[in-house]
This record gives sequence, structure tokens and C-alpha cells, in this order.
Amino acid sequence: MTRSDLVAKLAERFSQLTHRDAEFAVKTILDAMSEALARGHRIELRGFGSFSINRRPPRMGRNPRSGEQVLIPEKLVPHFKPGKALRESVDARGVQGSNAATGKATPPDGSQG
Repeated sequence: MTRSDLVAKLAERFSQLTHRDAEFAVKTILDAMSEALARGHRIELRGFGSFSINRRPPRMGRNPRSGEQVLIPEKLVPHFKPGKALRESVDARGVQGSNAATGKATPPDGSQG
């Protein structure tokens, strides 16, 4: 699902919202989440999951062209941990209609196609 899909779904579900209002709502929420993470805060959405910042320590890497060793500096990266309800929902849907090894949907007759 893309950001525009989310805006369209929100506008469709809440008929009192115009497309522009739905777009503004989605932008406001995502901006607030981005700002909170940038400030180092943790975001928890019960039943969905939590967003936090993970620290990647500095390390030695290699330049693929020259083979020369280079220092890769420390990085702070966003991390998402799904909540229990989301994990169970995804797992339940995955068991019903997909082949986990290939990521392809299983035909209705149950054959491996």
C-alpha cells in the first residue's frame, strides 16, 4: 500500500472528508511520527506495533572498487517491531492464502499450480 492508496482509502471510508483533508491528515500523522523519531522518541501504536531508533555502531568496511578498508561511521536507523495482534493477523492470512516459500497465492483448489 502506498501513501496515495492510504489517502484514497481514508477518503473513501470517511465520506465527510475530502480527498484534500484525507491527504492532510495522513501527511500530518506521518510528519509527527518522523519528527518524534528524529528527536529519539519511541512510537507505540497498540495492536499495530512500535517504531524506535536503533544504533548501528561504527565498523570497518571495504570499498568494492579498490578493496581499501574504510571506516563506516555510526548510524541511527528507524526500526519497526510489529505488535502481537498484527503478527497474528498477518500469520493467519498467510496460512490461508499463500505459499510461504514463493510468496505466491495458493490456487483455490489447493494445488501448487
